[in-house]
Amino acid sequence: MNIFNQNFIAESNKTALEAVNRDYDALGAHLERRNIDIEEIVAKAQGFSIALPSWGVGTGGTRFARFPGLAEPRNVFEKVEDCAVINQLVQCTPAVSPHFPWDKVDDFSELREFTGSKGLYFDAVNSNTFQDQVGAYASYKFGSLSNTSQESRELAIEHNLKCIEWGELIGSKSLTVWVGDGSNHPGAAHFTRQLERYLESMKQIYAALPDDWRMSIEHKMFEPGFYSTVIQDWGTNILCALELGDKCMSLVDLGHHAPNTNIEMIVARLIQFKKLAGFHFNDSKYGDDDLDSGSINPYQQFLIFNELVDAEYRKADSFSPMYMLDQSHNVTDPIESLMVSAAEVQRSYILALLVDREALSGYQESNDALMASNTLKLAYNTDVSSILSMARIRSGGAVDPISTYRSANYKKQIATKRPSLGGQSSGIV
Repeated sequence: MNIFNQNFIAESNKTALEAVNRDYDALGAHLERRNIDIEEIVAKAQGFSIALPSWGVGTGGTRFARFPGLAEPRNVFEKVEDCAVINQLVQCTPAVSPHFPWDKVDDFSELREFTGSKGLYFDAVNSNTFQDQVGAYASYKFGSLSNTSQESRELAIEHNLKCIEWGELIGSKSLTVWVGDGSNHPGAAHFTRQLERYLESMKQIYAALPDDWRMSIEHKMFEPGFYSTVIQDWGTNILCALELGDKCMSLVDLGHHAPNTNIEMIVARLIQFKKLAGFHFNDSKYGDDDLDSGSINPYQQFLIFNELVDAEYRKADSFSPMYMLDQSHNVTDPIESLMVSAAEVQRSYILALLVDREALSGYQESNDALMASNTLKLAYNTDVSSILSMARIRSGGAVDPISTYRSANYKKQIATKRPSLGGQSSGIV
């Protein structure tokens, strides 16, 4: 059932087209005065893409409760269906990033064919070694790849090797490894030996990577270990990536840093040393809140893209970052939140393209701090909504994805074929 076919979207767009064209023409004239060709920017917007997390289309939860919504996806096929809806409307989310074993199936060729039929493909695969699975011969309670128990480490290594195997079957080229290993009490873990065990385990996984694959490792300063985590910051992240080899790179999750951390500088450093794997985009107020992208600090997101576009402009060596959303939707429809977030990340990219690079460089070289800052602000304060709308229109998407989505009552239409499975309503997952 393809609710959001081209006829439905085109009909939904009709009433907004005149306003979009007027705004687009006005913005085009404004940008022309700044020596910017709006058509080139639209083409860039159409070429931008960001992956959707398979788990993101389901309702998340707080540490105390979870409140599932209507027509929750019950398996990876239904997750892909929801991801396809998002991409049909926003036209910048053609990839899905699966999480194993949550998304394991008996026939991966069927899954790959089904996903392709929806106009999507698979991006990086993610391994879950932070949660015990039914029937497992060892536990991750005290860690996985760095556990003092050899059995637990072997189980985690085996699972990551399986993730590579499954990833090859669905056409992925990348493995993302995040571990929740850490400690909650001073003295509970020997910091050095713990990291040594982690590296020893990771080297076995790295050795199994196909030649055309790469591995991303992720840092997080706290949670589930609140006293320490094994890969606690970008410094440890890049040190481990350097230790493991050229195919291992450092991934940046915007929520995995202390408040007020200069994330854009971390991004610049990782680019400089050819170790930037990519991003998990979200936003936060206090910690790893996993809020919708750009909902709290859109200027920070713009500053991050300023570094990314600068690297693109300079043709930085080995620069090929992957972009993905990683959010938890507790009180909103996950599909709506992911559409808004995808558009906001795309907006940050477009705004960064408007920065006058030559002028900015000149102000930096002459130590003119005020004008350098104003150069960034000129780009950031530009309303590029009509560019985003035009990019979606030309790619077959919706002018206003949320209103088009709501007009179809998608969740109500599919509710009968997706009855609730019940289950646990407490806790985060």
